[in-house]
Amino acid sequence: MAECKLSTIAESMNLKNFTEALSLDERLVTVADINRPALQLNGFYEHFEKDRIQLIGNVEFAYIQKKSEEKKLEAFETLMQHDVPCLIFCRGLEPSEEVINLALKYKIPILGTKRHTSEFMAELIYELSQELAPSTTIHGVLVDVYGEGLLIMGESGIGKSEAALELIRRGHRLVADDVVEIRKINDDTLLGYPSKITKHLIELRGIGIIDVKSLFGVEAVKERQKIGFVIKLEEWNGKSEYDRLGMEDEYMDILGNKIPCHSLPIRPGRNLAVICETAAVNYRQKKMGYNAAHELYRRVQENLSGGAQS
Repeated sequence: MAECKLSTIAESMNLKNFTEALSLDERLVTVADINRPALQLNGFYEHFEKDRIQLIGNVEFAYIQKKSEEKKLEAFETLMQHDVPCLIFCRGLEPSEEVINLALKYKIPILGTKRHTSEFMAELIYELSQELAPSTTIHGVLVDVYGEGLLIMGESGIGKSEAALELIRRGHRLVADDVVEIRKINDDTLLGYPSKITKHLIELRGIGIIDVKSLFGVEAVKERQKIGFVIKLEEWNGKSEYDRLGMEDEYMDILGNKIPCHSLPIRPGRNLAVICETAAVNYRQKKMGYNAAHELYRRVQENLSGGAQS
C-alpha cells in the first residue's frame, strides 16, 4: 500500500500546525480522498472512511459552533477516537484550546490553512494523488523540450547527459538526470521527478558533476514534468534495419501506460539536441492530428493513382 508522511503534505501545502507537540513524520496518509465530516459531527458514523484526511470548512465550523461546549467537545472527541490521519481547518478558522487538548490526548494532528475549502480540497486531492501514485525508477534523463516531456534512455556512456546539456544550452529545461522517479497519476499521465540526491545535477564523464541550476539559472530546471515520449539511444549497427519513415508507432510500457518511443542510432556527427527538438515538435504535431509520414503516404498514393489513370 502506498503511503506518505503527513509532514510531506504539510510542507508542500504550507499548512500551519496547531499541535506542534505531535510529530507529523509519524502520521501516515494512505488514501488520496478527503472527507468533510458534517454528518460525523452530528454522530452518524455508518460508512465512515476513517483513513481520509478530515477538512473543517465554514459549514462544519458554523454547525459545531451552535452546539454547547460539552456537545462540541463530545463531537470532536468521537471523531478523533476513530484515529483519523488529521484535521485541517480551512479559511483561517482555528480550533479552540479545548479541542487542541483533545487532539494531543488522542495524538491527532490539527493543521490549518487560510485558503477556501473547495479550492484547497481540490489541490490537496491532486497533491495526494501524486504522492500516493504507483511509482518506479528508470535510468535515463528527463528534459522539458518545448513543453513536452522527453525521456532519453540508453546504456551508460552513450551520451544521454551530453544531449541533455546541449538541450539546456538551447533553452530547454532539465528535470532529472541519471535516475528518473516516475509516478502514475492516472491512465493518461506519468509524471517524472528528479531524485532528491541528484536534483539539478548532471554527471559528465571526464568533467564530473555540474550544477545546472547554478550554472544556467533557475529557468534551466524544472521540478516535475509529464512524460510525453521516449528516445532510446543505441550504438549504430550497419547490419540493423532502422525505421526511416515512421509509419508504425513504437511504444514503451511504463507502469501500464503506453508511451510513444523512438530508437535513435548514434553515429559521429549527428546533432542529438537538434534531433530531440525536432522529435518534440513532431510529437506535438501528431497530437494535433498531423502525421508527416501519413501525408507522404497519401501523396504517393495520389501520384500512383494519377499515373495509372494517364
